[in-house]
Amino acid sequence: MLRTILLLIASLCGFVYLTYSLEVFEISFTDLQMKTLISMTKLYLISSLYCFVISEIVENYSQVDKFWSTIPIVYVWYFTLESEMDTRMLIMATLVTIWGVRLTYNFARRGGFSIYFWKGEEDYRWVEVKKSIPILSKRLNWAIFNLFFICLYQMGLIFLFTLPILAAWQGSENPIYWADYLIAGVTLLLIILETISDQQQYEFQNEKYRRIHLGEVLDGDYKKGFITSGLWSFSRHPNYTCEQLIWIMFYLFSVSATGQWINWSIIGCILLVMLFYSSANFSENITAKKYPDYKKYQENTPMFIGFKN
Repeated sequence: MLRTILLLIASLCGFVYLTYSLEVFEISFTDLQMKTLISMTKLYLISSLYCFVISEIVENYSQVDKFWSTIPIVYVWYFTLESEMDTRMLIMATLVTIWGVRLTYNFARRGGFSIYFWKGEEDYRWVEVKKSIPILSKRLNWAIFNLFFICLYQMGLIFLFTLPILAAWQGSENPIYWADYLIAGVTLLLIILETISDQQQYEFQNEKYRRIHLGEVLDGDYKKGFITSGLWSFSRHPNYTCEQLIWIMFYLFSVSATGQWINWSIIGCILLVMLFYSSANFSENITAKKYPDYKKYQENTPMFIGFKN
């Protein structure tokens, strides 16, 4: 697990260095675009520091989760407003808002938010990370990990996967055309599918724990302990699959605007895919230990659609 985390951090630093320091891509911003980028970079740093300080004080290390579905909305609308409401960027910002509102609702109903802003459900995986990496059991080491990975890395990733909207701004002289509407339509479809998969998981978990609480007989998936029906019969993580594809679609808006299939803003969606793959693997290792039938599910159902592993 430690090697995976170090790989993720190294990948982020490496991609950023290759892109911006070695000038792999031709990047040219207007003064207004650069000013806006600097303002949003400051917001990223301030919000990362906030997450670190609060999490260290209250010892709840899921503060970044509260920003995952909310701060991208701020980023995209700030860029859009500064561009004087470019049509393509307006579509992008609207889609991110729909995505963010839906995901915020899903996170809230699972206990992610509280009237006391620093509280809320903590991701169980952080406890498992501590157990799997003994060196992090020391308070100072965990604080360093919290600062650089949980806060700076994850908040940085969120910032990076929203930056295709800045690339779209760079190509704003190219008018919107059919490809943009196609990308928008596919993105909406993915949001709907992600909503369905989250709802199926939510209903399953509620019913499972209702039966357990009342002492009722557990059968089928309830006996196994995990859902394998609906969209979960096609993928072990249909919600993760849709989430990754949504941000790949978001990147394609920048392709439509710039005419470049690979441009500097691709870094965010690449790193997002890497994070989700690592996160899914880690979660599945925990689940497989808890539920004996999960290994058979892994053998018969792909992790993500199209990837049998």
